[in-house]
Amino acid sequence: MRLSKSRHLRRLCASIACVAIASVALGQTPPPVGELKGSALTHSEASKKALVDNADLVLPSASGTAFAGKLKDAPKGATSRVPVVLFLHGSSGLGLKAIGEWQAWLASLGIASVAPDSFALPDRLTYKSPIEKDVYERIHALRSSEIEPTLAAIKTLPWVDLSRLVLAGTSEGAVPVARYSGSEFAARILFAWSCESNYFVTAPRNAFESSKPVLNVISSVDPFFSKTNTWLGNVDAKGHCGAVLKDNPNAAVVLVPDAPHTLLNLPAARVATRGFLAQHFGVR
Repeated sequence: MRLSKSRHLRRLCASIACVAIASVALGQTPPPVGELKGSALTHSEASKKALVDNADLVLPSASGTAFAGKLKDAPKGATSRVPVVLFLHGSSGLGLKAIGEWQAWLASLGIASVAPDSFALPDRLTYKSPIEKDVYERIHALRSSEIEPTLAAIKTLPWVDLSRLVLAGTSEGAVPVARYSGSEFAARILFAWSCESNYFVTAPRNAFESSKPVLNVISSVDPFFSKTNTWLGNVDAKGHCGAVLKDNPNAAVVLVPDAPHTLLNLPAARVATRGFLAQHFGVR
């Protein structure tokens, strides 16, 4: 089958600069100019400790009043075992109000959540997309490195039900969730990531276990990972994780129509998340 001129040019492109040149050649609007700030992309031992100590913890309580604070300040007397979500924030960090709201909502279901602070790394690199893929991959490597120390800390806590650990993330934080190769987590949840080849990765490198539960929730018009993004870099993109999860009987993909990129707390996203957790972990 012959490729259209547009598809042929874009398949030849391997960089943001090439995409921009192809767009101009085709009379299309070129991609926006990306931006980088900071430079650090490797955790030190000190920043790894701060990453975990300053993680946002919301811990449900039998009294009905959840603890919301830093992991280093977790209540000493809590012993009732509860499911725990290890949540990786997106590129905006823990300052995004939606994350705290989502963690509080989880607590109302009897689920604790721990969100490590990637910005505990001094001068951590930040960006405005699009940037070069090799830089994105260094960011993904940084985020992947944050799972192990956080998980190690979680395992020491007396209120953690180790049989009901969930790895979750949104956007930038969902890439390491998809790539995680360990078996400690009973399920995974990915918000606002499509698990596909596009401008954000050199290759998806998904590492899902064959039958463990996975939930993928993403907007049908996600501004970064759906075809509404004119510089997506994949003319065949579906905009969700369906292709890689199609043979997993315990996987679900939820496309939320006309939703924004940050959709954690939309009713459709919450209904899907609650149903997924209830089905697989018996939460209320």
